[in-house]
Amino acid sequence: MVEKTTKLSPQAQSGTHVSISARRHRGDIMSPEKRSAVMSRIRGKDTGPERAVAQALLSRGWEFETHARDLPGRPDILFRTSMVAVFIDGDFWHGWRLPVWRDKLTEAWEAKIEANRRRDARNFRKLRRSGWTVIRLWEHQVKRDLHGCIARVEELLPSQGRQRRIPRT
Repeated sequence: MVEKTTKLSPQAQSGTHVSISARRHRGDIMSPEKRSAVMSRIRGKDTGPERAVAQALLSRGWEFETHARDLPGRPDILFRTSMVAVFIDGDFWHGWRLPVWRDKLTEAWEAKIEANRRRDARNFRKLRRSGWTVIRLWEHQVKRDLHGCIARVEELLPSQGRQRRIPRT
């Protein structure tokens, strides 16, 4: 009979290794000051992916609103006459891979992201019930295939007149 041996990492040997289940119950590894500094740099609007989509749409002559306060969820890009609302969501904050990440998050982060997901679903439902077409573009999609994302948006916009295209000068 062959006995299987497992080589332990230096952290496991020294007792400093923390399992995933234990990680869920420990506090933040950053000091409150450091966490505050990190969080203060996170943008809620006009993120890199949002700017990339907006610039691409503008370069193709589309006119649109951004962050419409009068609609649920404040769509990132809004084509009011076509009733198309575009949300460009961050993978982490809106829980794109939450089922995979769940075990790596503290309970507080998991609760925050779950609340974001519920709020997103509620806002999308309200918009759809009001006759809006809702498109969600994920951060990773925009970074990987901006032209494909723009094509998805343009498919839903009127082909005739292109919603008051901005004249090129």
